Order: sequence, then C-alpha cells, then structure tokens
Amino acid sequence: MNKTDRLLAIVLELQGRKVVRAEDLAALFETSVRTIYRDIQALSEAGVPITSTTGTGYSLMEGYFLPPISFTIEEAVTLLIGTDFIEQRFDDKYRERANVARRKIEITLSDSVRSETSRIRKSMRLLAPGKQTALSNERENLDKIRRALLDRRKISFHYSKKMTDSTGSRHSERTAAPYGLVLVEGSWMLVARCDLRQDIRHFRLSRMAELIELDERFELPEHFDLREYTPLDDRHLRVCLRFNHDIADKVKESSYHYVEDMKEHPDGLDVVLRVRQLDEILQWVLGWGAGVTVLEPESFRNRIREEAQKILKRY
Repeated sequence: MNKTDRLLAIVLELQGRKVVRAEDLAALFETSVRTIYRDIQALSEAGVPITSTTGTGYSLMEGYFLPPISFTIEEAVTLLIGTDFIEQRFDDKYRERANVARRKIEITLSDSVRSETSRIRKSMRLLAPGKQTALSNERENLDKIRRALLDRRKISFHYSKKMTDSTGSRHSERTAAPYGLVLVEGSWMLVARCDLRQDIRHFRLSRMAELIELDERFELPEHFDLREYTPLDDRHLRVCLRFNHDIADKVKESSYHYVEDMKEHPDGLDVVLRVRQLDEILQWVLGWGAGVTVLEPESFRNRIREEAQKILKRY
C-alpha cells in the first residue's frame, strides 16, 4: 500500500472507531509504529483534526467526516454486486437497506463511471450462490472472461463436456462471444454464443482450458438481457424415485437442480426429475444407496441394477 492510500485508510479507521492505537494501525497496515507517527503528523498538517491521548491512542475530532469518496469502475461494480446479492438472499429489512445503499453509491459516481458500471453489472448475475470451492483454473478463467466481456472480444478455449457426444468424445475446441457470467450453486457458468453451434450455449468455467482472448470483437444483441434470459429446457426424460423416510429431509435439503417435483408418500418421499440423459443423474442416485428406489423408467432401473452388480463384483 502506498502512502497516499495508507493515509486515507488511516482516516477511515479513525472515522469508524473512537480510539485507535498507533501499534494497532501499524499491525493493520503492516508497517512500523514510527511510520504511523509520521502519517499522523502528515494528516494533522493537512488539516485533519486528529487528537492524541498518551497511553490511549488517536481519535478524530467529533463531527469530522471525509468528503464523498470516488470509486473506480471495478470498485463500484464490486460494491453494487454486493448489494444485488443481499437483495436476492436476505430478508425485507436488508433488501431495503441494500437498495438504499446502492442508490447512495450510484449518486457518488460520475456519469461515465456510472454508465460503465451499469454495463458491466448487466453482464453478471448471481443465482442461488452456494459455498464456492473454485479451482485455480476457474478463478483464472473468470478473470479472463470478465476482461473479454468488458472489451467485447471473443474467446477461444478447450472444453471438456460432462457427457460424451454422438462421436463418443468429451473434448472440443470452441470459439465464443461471451454474453455473461452466472454463478449457480457455487460454480461459474458462461453464457455465450458458440461459433461451432451457431447458438447460445452454457460452459462451466472449471471445464475450460487454454482460454485466450481473441482480437475479434462482437456486438451484444440489443434484445439480449442476462437478467431476463431463460435458457430453453431440453430435459425431456422423466425419472421417478422414491426415497425412504429416514433420508427424506436430506433429499429435500440437497437442492438438486434436476428435481422437478417432490411429494410425500406413505412409503417415503416421491421425487420427479427431468434430465437430458439418464447418465446425468446416475452417480447422484447411486449415492443414496439402498435408501432410494427407481420407480420409472424401467431402463433406468436396469442401469442401476447393472451398476450394483459391477460394484458387487469389485467387492
């Protein structure tokens, strides 16, 4: 942290706390106590009314406040995304406070920063964020994609799909125009127009490799709004399961995204799922062990039986 930033941060600390010791400030900003003494002197010479009490610490004269703080685009986006998250996830009181806070932040922004901040916020969306255990490549890809979104440039990357395609392959090279990022249950997803498929597709950042930003630019369609965007549902296979009573609560709390309906039954909890391929939910169903029974379709019952026999042979 340079001296200018540190001086501002010291005033903010003093403004937020009644009394602060030089030793505490030195520890906070990872510098020496002697440096803090010089900083306090510099602030006093600049007209900041700081009082000192021997053996107690420093404090600001009552009634002193900093003038409005200016934010960079990145700082403003960070704060406003935070208010968006609170509005989505907290109760009415905090939603109201977040709304007020957002308006206050936006008032402090210049017209150019406010416009750019609004544009970037429209390209990001949070959906039911869970505990995020981002891999290093996901964090790296997120940073690159955010820059591409800002620059309106296409990206290219190697993608590993969860399921094999008609050729039996899970890997492909893609070029895409990034439209936005969505955080779903702790994992980042890219919504983009794929050159290969000539349509909007979704890509999990953790499955991307060798991602680079291209020189080729693109224009975001006027009709596209990430906040209003709803992907087409192509999950046409219906699967019915019945869970034992003793694990019903755990199933409800799992928030599995393929679940379409749950209904109490005298013999347990009936759950309906919609999938594209049965293999998409195979591991999840097997994970419940003998606590779940496949009601339909028969083909999935047979698939579970085959996997159970393989497990039995292994052990």
